[in-house]
Amino acid sequence: MVHARTTTRSAIDVSGCAAAGPLQEKMGTPRGVLLAARALVVTAVLAMAAAAAAEYVRPPPGRIILTEHAEPAAHPQQVHVSAVGAKHMRVSWVTDDKRTQSVVEYGRASRNYTATATGEHTSYRYFLYSSGKIHHVKIGPLEPGTVYYYRCGMAGKEFSLRTPPAALPIELALVGDLGQTEWTASTLAHAGEKDYDMLLVPGDLAYADAQQPLWDSFGRFVQRHASRRPWMVTQGNHEVEAAPLPPAPGVPPPFAAYGARWPAPHEESGSPSNLYYSFDAAGGAVHVVMLGSYAPFGAGSDQYRWLARDLAGVDRRATPWLVALLHAPWYNTNAAHQGEGEAMREAMERLLFEARVDVVFAGHVHAYERFTRVYNNEANPCGPVYITIGDGGNREGLAFDFEKNHKLAPLSVTREASFGHGRLRVVNATTAHWAWHRNDDADSVVRDEVWLESLAANSACRQEGDRAAAGSWNDEL
Repeated sequence: MVHARTTTRSAIDVSGCAAAGPLQEKMGTPRGVLLAARALVVTAVLAMAAAAAAEYVRPPPGRIILTEHAEPAAHPQQVHVSAVGAKHMRVSWVTDDKRTQSVVEYGRASRNYTATATGEHTSYRYFLYSSGKIHHVKIGPLEPGTVYYYRCGMAGKEFSLRTPPAALPIELALVGDLGQTEWTASTLAHAGEKDYDMLLVPGDLAYADAQQPLWDSFGRFVQRHASRRPWMVTQGNHEVEAAPLPPAPGVPPPFAAYGARWPAPHEESGSPSNLYYSFDAAGGAVHVVMLGSYAPFGAGSDQYRWLARDLAGVDRRATPWLVALLHAPWYNTNAAHQGEGEAMREAMERLLFEARVDVVFAGHVHAYERFTRVYNNEANPCGPVYITIGDGGNREGLAFDFEKNHKLAPLSVTREASFGHGRLRVVNATTAHWAWHRNDDADSVVRDEVWLESLAANSACRQEGDRAAAGSWNDEL
């Protein structure tokens, strides 16, 4: 059962947004800055004209923020942390000094480090670009819900992180299609105003699009947030960065930067690829599946076989909540990226439905949309709630054109083209609260919220393989 309250309109009447394309010039050059400025001005004019008739004047894309590293070459930059199993965290950072050790000192008191961990390092080349030394160190075992202070590479400033709780409740912040603009900064600031335990990203991080220095800038841009709470991410189309050349020595493979900079705990979940994995949160009360929209997903693929094994291994008596993330949405009434997730839906939706996945989050479409519980294009009380949250603040701007006569429109409960973030608070084994916060200039305003009941607690959905008939069921109860 889903109990909802929304203060948005069920459909958006504005349309027509020309998104700014990738900037081909190096951003630091005068010509690159001029082209960026012109693109943003044109997009701003079109976006403001499209929003004139709406109840809320939606903002144009924000200026790209290029974040420099002004500290010594041996000092850490681009620091971020991620969860690895129940009691460990991975600390990742970059140094320009290739001699810096991959070592993390940490402890529960500031400047009093009682443990040291040594990890590994890597680097990559992308044609003429050569990355710094990329460090990854797993620390632990750590106590849950505890603040740890740490230092990377035995140099530079001290950071702190807090480990997630070992039991419910847990609060998960969600934001997709981030980029590194003024609106991204606003979104992350709003998300940080209220505490959360983990941040989940359904793809599209830096929007580097082969301009590798933008990966470095992004890492510095998000460091203040990503160094304090675990960020769990999956890939989007902007992470692919496939070179327009046939495979050959010196030609970078797809996902070269993403794989080197943002490793996932895929081995811990039995996944053969960094592009899809799963992890447990809150002591196993929540199981999160991170799927790869840009990895093979057909019935004979490694990802499909892994997903089937992963979901089959979840005991819903011990794990009452199942959450999935992917990039290209399976349900979407926006004209942007229409149908791009359909092939993956046809291949994998049955697996998620039969496992009684509670919520599926997606990005890609630069807007917010929440569907009722759905399976196979029909309302179904035992299907997941599908939510698109690709509105983090990227440089391409918002996707305004929702199709009011789309065949899925009756299943779409709330949709709005605005920047913002979401929060899923899993309260206990049966109840969770979802809220979408829109960026209203300096304020973060709740514009959509819904109480969710775990499908594991729904007696009509407990039986394996149960196919609840679609009917007049409506989530506005």
